[in-house]
Amino acid sequence: MIDPVALASRLIACPSVTPEDAGAIDVIAEALEAIGFTVHSFWTGDAPDGPVRNLFATRGQGGPHFAFAGHSDVVPAGPGWGTDPFTPVIRGDLLHGRGAVDMKGAVAAFIAAAARIPDHQGTLSLIITGDEEGPATHGTLALMAWMEERGIRPDLCLVGEPTSAHRLGDTIKIGRRGSVNMWIEVPGTQGHVAYPHLADNPAPRLIRILNELHGWTLDTGNRWFQPSNLEITDIAIGNPATNIIPGAARARLNIRFNDAHRGADLVEHVRQVVARHAPRGTVEARISGEAFLTEPGRLSTLVTDAIHRATGLEAELSTSGGTSDARFLSRLCPVVEFGLCNATMHKLDEAVAVADLHALTDIYADIITHALQG
Repeated sequence: MIDPVALASRLIACPSVTPEDAGAIDVIAEALEAIGFTVHSFWTGDAPDGPVRNLFATRGQGGPHFAFAGHSDVVPAGPGWGTDPFTPVIRGDLLHGRGAVDMKGAVAAFIAAAARIPDHQGTLSLIITGDEEGPATHGTLALMAWMEERGIRPDLCLVGEPTSAHRLGDTIKIGRRGSVNMWIEVPGTQGHVAYPHLADNPAPRLIRILNELHGWTLDTGNRWFQPSNLEITDIAIGNPATNIIPGAARARLNIRFNDAHRGADLVEHVRQVVARHAPRGTVEARISGEAFLTEPGRLSTLVTDAIHRATGLEAELSTSGGTSDARFLSRLCPVVEFGLCNATMHKLDEAVAVADLHALTDIYADIITHALQG
């Protein structure tokens, strides 16, 4: 048997601020090997986004194949904590430390759940990355490439992100919106403000571009997704002088989009808007992930039934929130997300209820049992 609180505490004690590993993967590997898993870990990527340490562990053989995915990296702690963020402390009913909720607690709970079920049909695996909180370029995508080379493909996947809103088990995620960042630059011709005919001010062009984009209604949402939204996140000219017409104006925006769109189509629309107002303008884009939806079915039912048996709650099926590595894993198989309460994730004095760690272990054990029945 594995105590999820003790294992979570050992993981919290590893200051694995992305992309640093700080021994976290070793702690996970040791726990998994002790309960019969074959563990593969490897480094990938170079600075500044790497190197990143990833882990794939498997136990059993054949089908069905049920996978758990998660991450060992955490966001920076920042100043202002009541205690050292990487010294796990239990105060009252809460375990405090960076990563307690997002998501070392869930990783510990799943390993503890797997320890309860030493004999099972099919294959049980864990896909653990050290690059979820960062650029996510050397993490789950690298693990998926490693798996593809070896012909490994799960039938179902559960991601242990902290999805619960108010009580453990009140929400699971069956999809996520996509995300794309864009950088717009409008060139002009610098000149003296008293001689505007000798210059070309890019600021009004950029204003017109942003005004049109701000008024763009992408969609009105659908059964499972809220409406897509475009947010202007930065406007920069950087002109220190009061008597100079600037030579360039820049802006940055983010679009969170539902499954009515593809990232490339949104980028093309923005490029067309820029071209109309500023023919020499440029748009650079980075699509962080596409929207995905796992239609309610066997996997979501496995999770909601296990939650109901343990808590009596009827979990809400949701697609709200930001992105996660489920956006990549959805290419492999049906995937849903379920984990701890998310009220303190990324916050000062992040903490998880000790009782929730034990309850989540119970729920994960139930899910494993029913998922591997075939």
